[in-house]
Amino acid sequence: MGRYLFFSALAFLLFPGSADAQQGHQMDTIPTAGGDLEITFIGHGTLMFTFGGKVIHVDPVSQYADYTRFPKADIILITHDHRDHLDPGAVKVLGKAGTDLVLSAACAEKLGTGMVMHNGETRTVQGIKIEAVPAYNLVHMRSEGVPFHPKGRGNGYVLTFGDKRVYVAGDTENIPEMAALKGIDIAFLPMNLPYTMTPEMVADAAMTLRPKILYPYHYGDTDTSKLLRLLRDRKDMEIRIRDMQ
Repeated sequence: MGRYLFFSALAFLLFPGSADAQQGHQMDTIPTAGGDLEITFIGHGTLMFTFGGKVIHVDPVSQYADYTRFPKADIILITHDHRDHLDPGAVKVLGKAGTDLVLSAACAEKLGTGMVMHNGETRTVQGIKIEAVPAYNLVHMRSEGVPFHPKGRGNGYVLTFGDKRVYVAGDTENIPEMAALKGIDIAFLPMNLPYTMTPEMVADAAMTLRPKILYPYHYGDTDTSKLLRLLRDRKDMEIRIRDMQ
């Protein structure tokens, strides 16, 4: 734990983010051709994007934030139906008239509502282009032949904000389909064992995607310094460590 705190503090000094005055969450601001994109790092796999007057919540889970103190959602994105990503209570709190709930079919079965997107589908929702992409395990298994995240059950999402393409991978490994994702400016890649990727897998995925900014997220107790070492020679890629256990 001490080693994690050291590297977390070091990364924050190297890549300073502002703090959400309401709850102490780190925030980054990314300039785009369509205005600033604000990213709030809530924790685990949970994010909030603010862009063009729209608020997009990703995998909101009440364990990581008091959502009564957050802005209501224009769009809610859910990657898959595990309880650390799908929280009906948080979805209810964030909903308002006109909120679009975008999710996988498995999530829609549990919630009984929402705009289903399957792997490979693209939609424009409230002016935001959203691409649903595969997210699954190849190596890490719950038991023999039973992956933690089966192919086709969950989504990653690529969102376009102005001229920036942002990839939120969901719970996945470094799958072959990542090679088809072109022009990724910002990538959120999961790094928690045994459910998603090792630091080596994340480094491999990053080399495939070549984002300008890489955020490891949903990383639990994984030592993020390993990823920094693996990618230390990548001058074309900024690795930003935020508090996303």
